[in-house]
Amino acid sequence: MRSPKLAALELKRFGRGKLPRAALAALLLLPLLYGALYLWSFWDPYGKLDKIPVALVNSDTGATVKGDRLTAGDDISGKLLDSKTFDWHRTSAAEARKGVANGTYYLSLTVPSDFSRQIATSSGKSPETGALKVRTNDANNYIVGQISRSVFSEVRAAASTKASRGFYDNIFISFADIHGETEKAAKSADKLGKGIGKAKKGADDLAKGLAKAKKGSRDLKSGLGTLYQGSGTLKTGAGGVADGTQSLSDKVNDVAAKVRPFLKEHGKEIGDVSQLVADASQKASDSLDTLPETTATAATKARKASDDLAADYRTRCEGAVPPDPDCPALKKSVAAADTAADVAEDVNKLVQDHTTQLDALGGHLDDLHDQALWLARNAPHLGTDLDTAVRKVNALNSGAQKVAKGAGTLHTGLSTAKTGASDLDSGVGKARGGADTLGGGMFRLVDGSGKLSGGLHDGADKIPDYGKQDRDARTEVMADPVRLVHQALHKAPNYGTGFAPYFIPLSLWVGAMVAYMLIQPLNKRALAVGASSWRIAFAGWLPVAAIGVFQTLALMAVLHWAIGLQMARAAGTLGFLMLVTACFAAIVQWLNARFGPAGRILVLALLMLQLTSAGGTYPVQTSPRFFNAIHPFLPMTYVVDGLRRLITGGGLGPVWLACGVLLGFSVAALALTAWSARRRQVWSVDRLHPELSL
Repeated sequence: MRSPKLAALELKRFGRGKLPRAALAALLLLPLLYGALYLWSFWDPYGKLDKIPVALVNSDTGATVKGDRLTAGDDISGKLLDSKTFDWHRTSAAEARKGVANGTYYLSLTVPSDFSRQIATSSGKSPETGALKVRTNDANNYIVGQISRSVFSEVRAAASTKASRGFYDNIFISFADIHGETEKAAKSADKLGKGIGKAKKGADDLAKGLAKAKKGSRDLKSGLGTLYQGSGTLKTGAGGVADGTQSLSDKVNDVAAKVRPFLKEHGKEIGDVSQLVADASQKASDSLDTLPETTATAATKARKASDDLAADYRTRCEGAVPPDPDCPALKKSVAAADTAADVAEDVNKLVQDHTTQLDALGGHLDDLHDQALWLARNAPHLGTDLDTAVRKVNALNSGAQKVAKGAGTLHTGLSTAKTGASDLDSGVGKARGGADTLGGGMFRLVDGSGKLSGGLHDGADKIPDYGKQDRDARTEVMADPVRLVHQALHKAPNYGTGFAPYFIPLSLWVGAMVAYMLIQPLNKRALAVGASSWRIAFAGWLPVAAIGVFQTLALMAVLHWAIGLQMARAAGTLGFLMLVTACFAAIVQWLNARFGPAGRILVLALLMLQLTSAGGTYPVQTSPRFFNAIHPFLPMTYVVDGLRRLITGGGLGPVWLACGVLLGFSVAALALTAWSARRRQVWSVDRLHPELSL
């Protein structure tokens, strides 16, 4: 008798009474209990989160920022209530705690009383962190707690972005203020340079006049020395000496007449300007000395803060199991801190790159300070010194006139004149040296003021000056520098569709397992008459395979028309599932045929191994090594992958691979069943007296 007839005879047994017919009907509908009911029970749980009662406590009292009222707690509460994410209930803090504890609410979200104040500090000198408080109770439901962490992470990120906008806007305003003040300093440096230029011209004129005075005083000293040595001879030539001293007096008075008005008119002005220059150069030198250290310290502290935050992120988020729920926002904070450190380092680099110029400018300022201070102290006395010298020359001339009256008087007068002339030459020499020093200092001061003005103008050009529109755009980018653009390929419309590739093969395996509890894996009549082992194997496999086809049709009809499962490739899905049920029937048949009653336990054990290693829920890479090791060697692995592509869409490579694997398993299982049938045709003591029977 051929295999189809043997299979038909096996199925005829179910038509001999009401109970067998009922058993066959139950067998056909059994996969619905596993496939349809499971998927129906959690078909779209995320679409009904608005049914979950959640407590919302808003204790925020608000804050005032630059005259504007900030109510961040009310803003967040309003958006949450409008979002319909959960079934929100406004409650007090005590009611929320009690509700989460006794299960009235699955969780609670609390906005603290100082939330707006903390948010407002983000744009001030001492920023603080605003904290939203979430209370969960895993004793109520663990999954709700996990969902809430994802939802509230988005809420926290949105609130953080809004708070950081004020902080960055304040930074850009500070840049604009620094730019304006630097431009003012540059203009002041320009005015200082012009004033120093005028002072330098006056110093040059003074130096020229004193050079002439020095030449006259030197001639006077030389002449008086000669007169002193020849005082005896001068007794007879007193008239000639009187004429010479008169000429000298006239010459000195002429020079004094030219120099005296300038010194008297500008003496105090020169002293005042010199003192102003000395004070300004001292202040500028002190500021330049501390500038590199200040910018370097700021850059170091900013980078350390960034590195500490990055280290905290790695500790809490990279490799941690489970990862910290604050990781997405913490990552943004790491990026924001790194950007702030880069800005501080750029400013420090600008200052450090000009250290040489700053040092040179500091040296010039120190020299300028010393020279200007000396001039400030001595300038008021230059006119007096000159008057003293003129009086002495006039006295010399008077004495020379008296020499004509007597040699003794002339000799004494010449001695006094010689001393006065020496003092005059020394004083004029010092005055000339001071004038030269003043001229050199004025030259360096002019050069230094030019460099200072140029440096301030260059610095003002490098400091950004953002307008309101540009500042708002940059603040928006820095407050939320990274946006997530999510693109889902072949997206499953709901939770049930995503899990259908996992539960459908489970139900078909159970259907084949129960079918071989009612149908014999090897036809006893065929075994008794010595039929071909392959014929016996096919005869035991065909009834269950046929029942599996009807099970598949019934299951998919209910899933599609009753529950709403949409398939990207409906015909391909049905054909693939018929191959699946044929393969499962062959494997279950062999286990029952080879191991007898123990085979039913092995069928159940193999089902458990396939369910835990197929990657139907979480990726198999998240499972222990054992399940990763057996993952490639079990048929359900390939069934799940193939059904995902057939139901939700995608390339058919995994489908064709699954078809090949299932055909291989089917042929191998049928071959092993035929071999087992061959062995069963030989009677042994174990077959006559089995150790276990069910």
